[in-house]
Amino acid sequence: MNRPLVQTALAAFLTGIILAPFFISFVRSRSFGQQIREEGPRRHYKKAGTPTLGGVIFLLAQIPAVYFFAPKSKALLLAVFLALGNGLIGFIDDYLKIVRRMSLGLKARSKLLGQFIIVLIFYAGWHAFGLADTVLSVPFTAYTFDLGPLYFIFLLFFVLGYTNAVNLTDGIDGLAAGTAILTFFAYWLIAANRELLGLAHFSAAMVGAVFAFLIFNLHPARIFMGDVGSLSLGGALAALAVLTKTELYLLILGGVFVIETLSVIIQVLVFQSTGKRVFRMSPLHHHFELAGHSEWRVVTGFWALGFVFAVIGLLQLGVLK
Repeated sequence: MNRPLVQTALAAFLTGIILAPFFISFVRSRSFGQQIREEGPRRHYKKAGTPTLGGVIFLLAQIPAVYFFAPKSKALLLAVFLALGNGLIGFIDDYLKIVRRMSLGLKARSKLLGQFIIVLIFYAGWHAFGLADTVLSVPFTAYTFDLGPLYFIFLLFFVLGYTNAVNLTDGIDGLAAGTAILTFFAYWLIAANRELLGLAHFSAAMVGAVFAFLIFNLHPARIFMGDVGSLSLGGALAALAVLTKTELYLLILGGVFVIETLSVIIQVLVFQSTGKRVFRMSPLHHHFELAGHSEWRVVTGFWALGFVFAVIGLLQLGVLK
């Protein structure tokens, strides 16, 4: 964590802090407000109308920091592409729901097609740039295996899965943003440890930019990130995992996102087979809310868990000793 990386993070943070109030005023003046799930916790109803599309803030904030401070590399280009590409799909979805008042937003097949194209371009560039490595390392073991041409299928489901995992986690103020900061900071250390400086600067820029957004997203949130934010964060983390060859380690480093997703899968499977619910509501953070815990207590608890997961992942990778 040297001075140039801190400089990159600080530049992104300051850009975000300056940009956020103007962007919040812009979306509020046009009534681009969040719709709240009717089946969600009742105390969330008062959040209806809170400005959204906040992911635009950290996506824009990281760009000048990366452009001016990060050493240019092919891996950096691919990471930025996967983040912005998924962010664009999320923005279109948000635009249709919020601006065009289409309650379902982008149709599922259209979203999947868009993400398929983004992943395909990323995969082609990964090969063209000579960065392709289809070997996966299994955490907690010395075992590795080569997927070969099947890697594209893995990559597609990996990106789709992780973008949706972050999207599911983005349910209460500050939860997804704070958890993402911890995971990006872990990748800051991983990339710097492996001398992948372009990726280290990208991770640092995301830490600074998302931290700036988090200040305005803490309870009570002045703005939500929207799908433009959650999909771009998931895309950025997936890119970092692929480009640092820590694909399966991301399941540990970003373990909170995985647990949130598993809670939804378990809830659906058990309910469909037995008609009973395992959790009061899924994703898991809503279960704890409905159990009577305050929103802030749930968020800080999940952040603490995210910190533990990040440390375990870094220890497994030998970054922390």
